[in-house]
Amino acid sequence: MKIHNLFFGLAALGLTATPALADHHMAKAMKIGTATLKILTNAKGMTLYTLATDKPGVSICNGKCATLWPPMIATVKSKGEGDFSVIKRADGKPQWAYKDMPLYTWIKDKKVGDVTGDGVKGKTGLWSVARP
Repeated sequence: MKIHNLFFGLAALGLTATPALADHHMAKAMKIGTATLKILTNAKGMTLYTLATDKPGVSICNGKCATLWPPMIATVKSKGEGDFSVIKRADGKPQWAYKDMPLYTWIKDKKVGDVTGDGVKGKTGLWSVARP
């Protein structure tokens, strides 16, 4: 229920509500929960990320960026399949992509399950966990 609907509903009954009362009722209706979200990982289980400013099939993350956000390098014999493809980086190396968006890991993720790069805003743009 939206707050203004709560106020109008109480007013129709001749009652008044304060924002504190509305907040109190909303707090009782919400809990912190957990959820399992599907994300893309590399073979070691480390989270993969995409960069919002990359163009389909083109990685703009080079130099220092690629040190912080290591590209998921493919082998020269790697072949794409389904939504996965291999693109060519500016340095000529092959890189894995998902739905044509280049994939990267994040240097600050230290263990499987870390997603510390999700939502990071860098000089090159916004980073997000890659999701199927």
